[in-house]
Amino acid sequence: MSNTHNPKLIGRIVGEASPTEFLFVADKENHPPKYEYVIVHSKEDVNGTIQQVQVLAQVTGVISKSISYNKDLDFEALERMFHAGIEDINVICQARTLGYMAEINGKREILIPRRAIYPGNEVYLAPDKLVQEFFSYPEEEGLHIGYLISRATIPVHISLNGFKRHLAILAQTGAGKSYTVGVLVEELLAKGATIIIIDPHADYVFLSRKPDGTRYEYANRIKIFRNPSSTGRYSKEELDNVYDYTIKFSDLTDEEICEILEIPEKWTNIKAIISEALNQLKTEENKEYTYQDLINKLQEIAQSDDKKKALHAYNALKYVKKLEKLKVFGDKTTPIEEMLKPAQLSVIDLSGLNDASMDYITYRILNSCYNEVSNGNFQYPIFAIIEEAHKFIPRKRERRRMSREIINVIAAEGRKFGIFMTLISQRPSKVDPDALSQCNSQIILRVSNPIDQRAIIESSERLSESLLRDLPGLNVGEAVIVGEISKVPVMVKIRNRRTKEGGADIDILTKLKQAREETKILQEIKETREKTITRENTMLSEV
Repeated sequence: MSNTHNPKLIGRIVGEASPTEFLFVADKENHPPKYEYVIVHSKEDVNGTIQQVQVLAQVTGVISKSISYNKDLDFEALERMFHAGIEDINVICQARTLGYMAEINGKREILIPRRAIYPGNEVYLAPDKLVQEFFSYPEEEGLHIGYLISRATIPVHISLNGFKRHLAILAQTGAGKSYTVGVLVEELLAKGATIIIIDPHADYVFLSRKPDGTRYEYANRIKIFRNPSSTGRYSKEELDNVYDYTIKFSDLTDEEICEILEIPEKWTNIKAIISEALNQLKTEENKEYTYQDLINKLQEIAQSDDKKKALHAYNALKYVKKLEKLKVFGDKTTPIEEMLKPAQLSVIDLSGLNDASMDYITYRILNSCYNEVSNGNFQYPIFAIIEEAHKFIPRKRERRRMSREIINVIAAEGRKFGIFMTLISQRPSKVDPDALSQCNSQIILRVSNPIDQRAIIESSERLSESLLRDLPGLNVGEAVIVGEISKVPVMVKIRNRRTKEGGADIDILTKLKQAREETKILQEIKETREKTITRENTMLSEV
């Protein structure tokens, strides 16, 4: 570890320096790499007294300069200079200040520098102990997300309390987004959290298993809910603790049905005839009616002698027949209490369902969660994780989604009642900016698309332009963390998962090899059969 008492001198500040950034010249043979942490001394007003403080900064760029080796010289001249031993190379590092630690009202806090940092001052390699203190939280609050990119031995813990202001996890495809969510879920489960994951692609259905396939220590606290109409990415036999999620149609109110069918408020006649048809069904002996019974009842009214009612029923049928595409209804309604249990993870596997079905199930579950906590029926915090957020709250409002409204309600008011949201997307530019801006913390992995980068910085108050420029250069599994969950912006390598990943891409080379082997086997079987038939025919002809 770096020496705490005698930190290593690595350079001196040069040129113009501000409270937020500075340049320093470093030793050519021993200069710090990009993303390394350094400290400089400065003076700040602490509790009304000007005191010397240690300002932690991060190296954001490294360049080398030479007056002798310039672009106007030809190759031969450069060669002569090199062999003559001429050397005037300077290594210049750019650094961004992160803050300094001070005792404020008996509490150790990180403050942003406000006073000038002077040229000529020494720059030291930051001691490990100081760096770790900047990125650590008390054990009961901290979630171990990973390790510093620049110092792989220093763990980074994010703040559980920071989730109160909601979180966004953003990355392009293949950057490690789902893997990161898995790490967070492991940490939350260990803390006893109640978690709901909206999972359109079955990325999280293996969380009950370790990478080697054995059962995870919290496997009994992990349940998977799947609608019977879902084709499913994986069969039930491949998974643990799979339960049906269904909604009994007769449990829906007439208002809910009209909302599902997107019937405008002003079309009161159509709404009234649907309500009348439902009331008739409820008074009949068979109270367990289905959407097909509603269609039949409206067809019956459409053929009645009351021309006005018949016309309204005919028009209503155009909407009600949409229910045939919504393949979520069953013999009973799965109670939300099955999902909301202390220290339980409920994965809502939506794989194989159409968009309308995904949207309705998401709306119903999130709405039920919000009602349970806002009414005081569920006393513990709920962490709602919404994968593929752009599917449910798209930027373009002409694409209607039932789930949009409840997600925006949770974004604006959920923290008052104890429901905390995490939005996940590989296309942040397609997510409703109102919802994204409510996420006061972001974990951002590699993002190369300029449109997505712009959407991220517009939604984040903490992400600087310099951090934005770093996003395309991140490796898989590396992330920038900013906001309420972190004391200062930090760049991390996400730690290894303890659970099995479900969202990984297929191994193309392995699959193609299997295809070749299968083709070879089939060809051998075919040839064997042909030889057998030929031999049998020969034997028959001889007889």
